[in-house]
Amino acid sequence: MDGWDLKNYVLGTMFYRYISENITNYINEGEVAAGKPDFDYAQMSDEEAEEARQGLVEEKGFFIYPSQIFCNVRVRAKGDDNLNETLEKIFHSIEESAQGNESESNFSGLFDDFDVNNNKLGSTVAKRNEKLCKLLDGVADMNLGQVKSHVTDAFGDAYEYLMTMYASNAGKSGGEFFTPADVSELLTRIGTVGKTEINKVYENKTTYLIHFNGTAA
Repeated sequence: MDGWDLKNYVLGTMFYRYISENITNYINEGEVAAGKPDFDYAQMSDEEAEEARQGLVEEKGFFIYPSQIFCNVRVRAKGDDNLNETLEKIFHSIEESAQGNESESNFSGLFDDFDVNNNKLGSTVAKRNEKLCKLLDGVADMNLGQVKSHVTDAFGDAYEYLMTMYASNAGKSGGEFFTPADVSELLTRIGTVGKTEINKVYENKTTYLIHFNGTAA
């Protein structure tokens, strides 16, 4: 597997880790504020978590069972002979959790490029699972800090850096796949010159749409 193909797995695993830590931190903060200082969503049973599913989907846009979050799956990975199927079910579950909600379009097909049965990962299930284990370990070892302590977007910065490197090694500019943060910031600054109030800024690869008090510009 070349680097350009590998990026789908590395970046997909990074995103899986991020949303796992994101929802875990969100729930933990709420429980600590409610007077449960030692609460840890990662240690909660799936049955207990199910009771909060609908509320979490409405608030976060998606839901992940405690048994499905990145850190727990990684711990069990080496002993899971069906790791490829486990990950496939988890990714499907995450996408499915958003169905029927405003976030559905954001999560539909989110992990389509993460093909756990790709022969490029290995010629047998065992070899593919070995690669998937190394992938989980590698992403877990990335020094990205804890979501709750992020002052800067460490995940976003790492994602952009890796995307740039993969694109460069594949002889691509990267621009056709993502907009570098510096470009986004520059165009936003240009578009907001002289404005005192800004509602939202949208970017769709080629066009920036900036809303000022509900009016598009």
